[in-house]
Formats: sequence, C-alpha cells, structure tokens
Amino acid sequence: MTIDVVKVFLPAILAFFIGIGITPILSHYFFKYKLWKKSSRSTNNIDVISEDFKKIHNEEGELGTPRVGGMLIWLSALLTISALFILFVLFPNSITGKLEFVSRNQTLIPIVAFILAALIGLVDDLLQVSGRGVYARDGEVFRWIKIGTLIVIGLFVSFWFYFKLDMHSIHIPFGGELNLGILFIPFFILVMLAVFSSSVIDGIDGLSGGVLAPIFLAYAGIAFSNNQIDLAAFSAVIAGATLAFLWFNIPPARFYMGETGMLSLTVVLAVIAFMTNSVLILPIVAMPLVLTSLSVILQMLSRKFRNNKRIFKIAPLHHHFEAIGWPKYKVTMRFWVLSIVFALVGMVLYLIS
Repeated sequence: MTIDVVKVFLPAILAFFIGIGITPILSHYFFKYKLWKKSSRSTNNIDVISEDFKKIHNEEGELGTPRVGGMLIWLSALLTISALFILFVLFPNSITGKLEFVSRNQTLIPIVAFILAALIGLVDDLLQVSGRGVYARDGEVFRWIKIGTLIVIGLFVSFWFYFKLDMHSIHIPFGGELNLGILFIPFFILVMLAVFSSSVIDGIDGLSGGVLAPIFLAYAGIAFSNNQIDLAAFSAVIAGATLAFLWFNIPPARFYMGETGMLSLTVVLAVIAFMTNSVLILPIVAMPLVLTSLSVILQMLSRKFRNNKRIFKIAPLHHHFEAIGWPKYKVTMRFWVLSIVFALVGMVLYLIS
C-alpha cells in the first residue's frame, strides 16, 4: 500500500516541478515567435457582440498573450513518464519498476489519446496564431472541424475499448451494470463531445487550471480505489502538470491554455472516466464544467426560441458573474472551491456505490 501511494504522488510532484522548470524555456519561444492571436476573431463566447461582453473582455491582453500554454501540461506529463521509464531502464530494480506506470491494460490508451489530442490542438492553435485561411477566420468552419476531429478520436478510442478491451457496459451508481452493446461506441463519442464542450471554461486567467486539477486528482483517487494504480499515477501526473500551468496562469497570465491544453485534457478526462467505469459519476466530479457547458446551451436555446432573450447576461457562466459585478479573482476562486467540493463529492459517491 505504501509503495502504491508513493507511486501515485511522487510522479505528480515530479510533473509539477518539471513544469515549473521548463516554463522559462517555453515562454522564451512563445514570445520569440509571438504565439498569440494577431487580431480579434470569433470566440467561444456566444454573446461576443453584446455590450456586457465588451465591458469585461480584455482584447488587448488576449492579443499579446501566448495561447499555447497547454504545451506546458502535456510536455511536463510526457517528460515525467519518460524520466521514470529511463530510470527503470538504466537502474532496473523493484523500486524503479514500481514507479514506472506505462502499462498496456491501464495507461497505454489514455496516453495515446492524450498525445494525439494535444498535437491536434497544437495544430489548431498554430492555425489561429497564423490567422491564415478560412479555418482561422470563419467561426462556423472552425467549430465543425473541431467536432469532426473529436469524432475521429472518439471512434478510434471507443473501437479500442469495444473490440480490444471488450468493454460494452457502464456502471450505474447504486444500480449495477447497463449493457449498451454496440451503442457503447456512439455513447463514448457523445460523452467526449460533451466533455469538450466545457472547454469554454478557459476564459479567465487561472480558471481552467484551478478547476481541472481537482477533477484529475479525484480520478486518481477513483482509479486507486479500483486498484488501477498505474492509471491513478497517470491521473495524478496530469493534475501535477496542470498545477504547474496554473502557477503561471494566475493573473496576470503569462500564457493561455489554448486548444492544445483543453483538447488534450478534456479528451483524456473522458477516456479515464471510461477506464475507471465511472462515466456516470463524471458530471458530479466535473460539475463546474457541466454548469459552464450547460449555461452556453441554455443561452443558445433561449435566444433561438425566445426571440433573442437571454437567460444570463453573458454565457459562459463565469462571464455572467463578471457582468453582474464580481471581480475576476472572486469568480475564479469560487469556481476553484466548487471544483474541490464536487470532486470530493463525486469520489465519495463512487466509493460507496
């Protein structure tokens, strides 16, 4: 038990300090190559043209701040994984073997999905930075290409789950298993799309990192309770890397997470939820993400079917609170508190179900 706890927390701590250590190097190149948007384009905010949004939106800061900061997260995680693997290769013994956590049955698919989504997100960010082509200028094209990309990733991963791992059911808390059969594949894709829809939470300095880190720590606990120690270690590593990102993303942000961060984190979060057979607990663990995504959906429906009337001053939800007068730091910290509380609630519900 003791070595298992060390296996989970030591890599997470290592990922945090690696992230802190590589940031000066990354920042140098982010600013050297001016990896930020050069002009205002569409945003994820559906109320972008409203006066309320213009009052709170810091366009000047956005246009001068690198948007590929999510690289810090996945590079820190991958460097941690590589360092522990190399340590085991150079000094093979029971301790280094225990610390190394890449395994075919637990972490291979999450790691591959994580890397794939990160690289696709990075291409997305670089296209936005360059501002070239219809993809960068047309918000509708931008949105559908991302959805199509997610569907392709979802198909790849869900096929692996269904045909290689023989997974075709989901756990219903306090209710046993529900066999979905072949419907497991479209259900997986829908969950992945739903989780990614919450990426609009990356809208205030420090918000996304402070919300996502407790979510991944909760899943580290859930995986640990399932005796999926390798998966728990990987989840904790992502949390540690995300905290390193948060260190530099608190106001004033040195860089934004961008698609390379949000796409990789949301995709791997969905994969981990299925790996731990806790996908129906995910909405509770990730409640701030759910509320953020739901606020956008409700705003869109209200404007469509209620003669352009809005439920919120601005959607997503965090911008609504800004519009009614909450300072950014208050919105951010209260979201952090909610994330910690719901992560604990979800983890407890999973343990007793």
